[in-house]
Amino acid sequence: MEKPVLVCLDMEGVLVPEIWIAVAEKIGVQELLVTTREIPDYDELMQRRLKILNQQKITLSDIEHVVSELRPLEGATEFLHWLRARCQVIILSDTFYELAGPLIQQLGYPTIFSHTLEVNECGAIRNYHLRQADQKRHAVAALKSLHFRVLAAGDSYNDISMLQEAHAGIFFRPPESICEQFPQFPVTVTYAELKAQLREAGAFSAHGG
Repeated sequence: MEKPVLVCLDMEGVLVPEIWIAVAEKIGVQELLVTTREIPDYDELMQRRLKILNQQKITLSDIEHVVSELRPLEGATEFLHWLRARCQVIILSDTFYELAGPLIQQLGYPTIFSHTLEVNECGAIRNYHLRQADQKRHAVAALKSLHFRVLAAGDSYNDISMLQEAHAGIFFRPPESICEQFPQFPVTVTYAELKAQLREAGAFSAHGG
């Protein structure tokens, strides 16, 4: 008996723009342009971000305003609709529930596993709390233990353990430096290419595109 297929997707860079880059550009704080594409250590990256937010007096409300103006990447909503018609889908993201809401709504409310922020009475972000360390890998491992065939797609260093743990891992628009370090993962740059890789790895029907 074949195992049912479940696909785990990163969110930022795969379905929606990078939130922190958007904040950096909108508010004009260049130090926030750094993401997991440049700093693999997530705690180091978040401590850096928290320090910058404190120095610049940027509140959660400021970030929420930026996120409210973002839209999914072109073609992302249609791609997600195509995929959800063929299998179960879970978004595994190292963003935060407090930030992801408007984008998840635009994507049609897919299931998302992410983290939480600690905010004081003035709306300042004082800390962050991981739902679980290395949550993407743990989630894939747990889903495999439930007898799913798990496929995964991501674009950054924080996706590598997820891609390695999955039955099949796929890059979507990763920086060249990451591709060179992890050549075992096929690279896709369009949703059509990502569909093709998922269709092959998941044995989806080609009917409907």
